[in-house]
Amino acid sequence: MSGRTITALAGAACAAGALAAAQLTAAAVAPGSAPVAAVGAAVVDMTPEPVKAFAIRTFGEHDKLALFIGIGVVLLIAAAAVGVLSRKRIAVGYTALALLGATGAAAALGRPAADWTWALPSVVGAACGALVLRLLYRRPRTAGEGPAPGRVVDRRGVLIALTGAGLAGALGWRLGGAGEIDAARNAVRLPAPASTGPAGSGLDVDGLTPYLTPNADFYRVDTALVVPRVLPDDYVLRITGRVERPMELSFRDLLDRDLIEREITLSCVSNQVGGDLAGNARWLGAPLGELLAEAGPHDDADQVVGRSADGWTAGTPTEVCMDGRDAMLAVGMNGEPLPLEHGFPVRMLVPGLYGYVSATKWLVELELSAFADFDPYWVRRDWAAQAPVKTFARIDTPAPLKRVGTGTVPVAGVAWAQHRGIDGVEVRVDEGPWHRAELAPVVGADVWRQWLWEWDAGPGRHKLEVRATDGEGKTQTSERRPPLPDGATGWHSVVVTAE
Repeated sequence: MSGRTITALAGAACAAGALAAAQLTAAAVAPGSAPVAAVGAAVVDMTPEPVKAFAIRTFGEHDKLALFIGIGVVLLIAAAAVGVLSRKRIAVGYTALALLGATGAAAALGRPAADWTWALPSVVGAACGALVLRLLYRRPRTAGEGPAPGRVVDRRGVLIALTGAGLAGALGWRLGGAGEIDAARNAVRLPAPASTGPAGSGLDVDGLTPYLTPNADFYRVDTALVVPRVLPDDYVLRITGRVERPMELSFRDLLDRDLIEREITLSCVSNQVGGDLAGNARWLGAPLGELLAEAGPHDDADQVVGRSADGWTAGTPTEVCMDGRDAMLAVGMNGEPLPLEHGFPVRMLVPGLYGYVSATKWLVELELSAFADFDPYWVRRDWAAQAPVKTFARIDTPAPLKRVGTGTVPVAGVAWAQHRGIDGVEVRVDEGPWHRAELAPVVGADVWRQWLWEWDAGPGRHKLEVRATDGEGKTQTSERRPPLPDGATGWHSVVVTAE
């Protein structure tokens, strides 16, 4: 192994040691205080909207993994370069570690849920990285000990440092509370609902999205690079702000209320035409309107600000929360406690609104406020303050560019217009006449509907288009618009070849 390679590895070992020590310290402070997580969250906050939209469009729910990989690659390259430079001037290494510690500490302290302890992981990590640097880079004992001017790198020490950093980092990740929160979630026993909505059933078509989305397949779009871990025994929901009677409720308090169980479709405002950032599940929760009524909102409190355990905020019209729709504080999803990634132990749901203005995960506070006084997270980033779900229809099968046989070909998909419902779906071929599709049975206005049209396909290349009409008689527009600022519009189309 060449001298330049070993010095590059030594730089990587110093950085790895710093990050591993920081991860271990973060296990005792808060998972989000680790420098990579804190810096990553700061990057998310500062990223321009077109770049975020590109990331979601390109990576979907793997956008966070892509960000972590990107940060890791940048750190590795920088650490290798610093390692090479440190052989001649070790001060370069100490300076780089100091900058790493300062950047991580500043990013951690800038998080909404942070206190002064959130700086500790980055400080401890930088100190440990400096110690590794001192141990790996030593002055030559004799004039001929080094092949070139500069310090000698302990080759064996590099391998030991890299191995130790890997083990320490894995231990820190494990001690971050994943085991404890998993055990706490598994111990939750959900009560039977006091009110149960009808259960829907789907169409049996190959390639069609299932009527109910399994928890493991449900889309996830949020800003949490590290999933908040809130133990049910420690959970407190505060209802504050412009109310007559501020309230605090424990997780048990919520479970002891008269819970409702409903099938509700959620969709993300970032969903492109034809995208899959939507899902349908059976949710169990406490009616939100009843809770707010008990708190007694003031007449000027036209916004309910939901706050997550990590400080994220969403603003929902108070009137919508209390107009009788099945808005809820959900504790269950498809017959089990909420998955960690979907808000365990408690999340908010308001049918008919996009998630960024209604579906706060890891909910810890409801503050009654006014739209004129407070802009939540995404509104500060130029998204609309109020965002009713737009009417959407999607073709699931046949897939784009697929080759199909001639004759009868099933064309099927899903359509949604939460809280208005879907009244009809139409399909056309090659911009010809519209044909009405068969719809799955109606369950409610808050769920999507599967649809099916039997196409008599002739040979050749064909364009299929779909459009839906909502329960108020309005047909979705053909005008193509991107998601920003309040949701995409346009008809979904696919091109297939029949032969």
